[in-house]
Amino acid sequence: MACSKLFPGNLPELTNEIIQYFRGDHNTLHSCILVNRSWCRLAMPLLWEDPFSMKLPKNYHFIEIYLHYINENDLKSLNEYGITDDLFPSVTTFNYPSFIKFSNTRNILLSTEKWVGATRCLLNRKRKANGDPVHESTYIFPLHPSELNLSRKIYKLLFDIFIKSNANLHTLEYVLNEFYDYNTIELILQNPDFIRKVTNLKLMKINSYLNFLSFIASNCNSISTLHFDFIRRNIMDRNLINDNISEIIKSQKNLKKVLFEQIEFPLNNTLLSLKYSNCINTLNSIVFFEVDFINTSSIVFCEVFNMLNVLDSIHILYCYFDSNLVQQIVNITKPFKLKSLFLSSTLKFDSLQSLLRKSGIYIENFGFKSLISNEVKKNLFDLALKYCSKINFFDLLGFNNQNIFSAFELIESINQNLNYLTINFCKFFNFQLSDDLELSSIILLNLGQLLPSRLEYLNLALMINIDNLKVFLNNSKNTFIKKLLIRNKMHKMSGNILPCIKDYIMRERRVKYFAFEEVFFIGRRKDLISSKIDVEEFDLYDIQVLNYNDLQIQVGDYIKEIY
Repeated sequence: MACSKLFPGNLPELTNEIIQYFRGDHNTLHSCILVNRSWCRLAMPLLWEDPFSMKLPKNYHFIEIYLHYINENDLKSLNEYGITDDLFPSVTTFNYPSFIKFSNTRNILLSTEKWVGATRCLLNRKRKANGDPVHESTYIFPLHPSELNLSRKIYKLLFDIFIKSNANLHTLEYVLNEFYDYNTIELILQNPDFIRKVTNLKLMKINSYLNFLSFIASNCNSISTLHFDFIRRNIMDRNLINDNISEIIKSQKNLKKVLFEQIEFPLNNTLLSLKYSNCINTLNSIVFFEVDFINTSSIVFCEVFNMLNVLDSIHILYCYFDSNLVQQIVNITKPFKLKSLFLSSTLKFDSLQSLLRKSGIYIENFGFKSLISNEVKKNLFDLALKYCSKINFFDLLGFNNQNIFSAFELIESINQNLNYLTINFCKFFNFQLSDDLELSSIILLNLGQLLPSRLEYLNLALMINIDNLKVFLNNSKNTFIKKLLIRNKMHKMSGNILPCIKDYIMRERRVKYFAFEEVFFIGRRKDLISSKIDVEEFDLYDIQVLNYNDLQIQVGDYIKEIY
């Protein structure tokens, strides 16, 4: 309340600037709306700009507030499913639909289905109380065919409500679901103002809706971040898709970042569009994630990169390319600022050496898939030790006792820059004990003393012996780890390591967020988050326990978010 005395509303610009600083901090924003009317008017749009975000805890009742705005005809069509207006608020204080700025169609779809399932349970309880027949299932999922139709109807109604409320999206992530999206895409095509001001656009699985791609090129020219993600199968016309992608890129005035994901068709025309557009003076980041370059001209690739004047960040994540492309990269006259390199295919030593000699000084994120041979992994460690001194994110998936000490040497070398470290070599569906036990022991006995004084993130997926774990925890006692994740591959001789973990990290207070999962031979998994008593005990020491999968950082998501 002290803040309300300082800023009672007569300095609206300054107050608004302060509240904008709390964007994404929903607890603080909820407090702001209670200060006074002025603060409420400023904070409420921020609370409702991304209500479907999966990062927020939900009861999905906010959908009922949106449905307050449907017309009589739509209400009658919902009555056929047992949905009546007494489920919706009779009065709303703000025009909530107009506040939406972020739209992820997959999240909207999931939220709609959850609401339909929860509403079914509510209606069943009412029917039971009235002595009426109850729906055959009282579980939220799976939805019945009629409820899927209801979900599809509400999904379209939500977009109709947003459009009629004059909402203008800032971010659109369109993940096509053909059962739901045909009518919705048509609705957007008829109302271009809804997405005309979009600055962040992701298009995923839009393979059969080429008219939508053409619509984007004609109506949205202020995009700063553009993300294409096309499924690799069932692409009707790759040339048309390529042409449409090219037109979207050429139409942009201020494109700063572009991402290509899961693309296997040749990107020659698309890459050339970067050359013949404003992108040569605006594009500063480009990400290739699981892209097949084998049929893309390496000459075109490098010709384009020579033309991009302000490009400062290049990321190659699990792509398929060969020595020809590497040679062309080496021949680029400008610095090739490769910030991320995660390999999924084998390259010859000479090609690896040429690539890292050219770009190793820029690499901040580094790793490989477990399918790469151990010999290539050993070469990667040795070459990275020689050329890559700025690694911040190190992702180790699979190695053996022949190259593990090279990995240790690299970790020690990059100690001052290292901030994110994942070590995962256990094959969780191949329960051969000897190799996993031996390698886990080597890691736990040697890793702790190599860690820097502070880590943002450490994820260990190992077969853990409690005595070796004690050595690791003791050796790393001077390292503060903001996010610590441990996944233990269980076997017949496994003991309960949780008390040991508690003893060390609670006593030292050197972890902020913690996730712990046990994986058993039969495929069962046990996550610490399911134990309320343990979660509350960690909370007493200001350590927040989270679900392992929620806290785990996926390489692709990390790169997309940070750069």
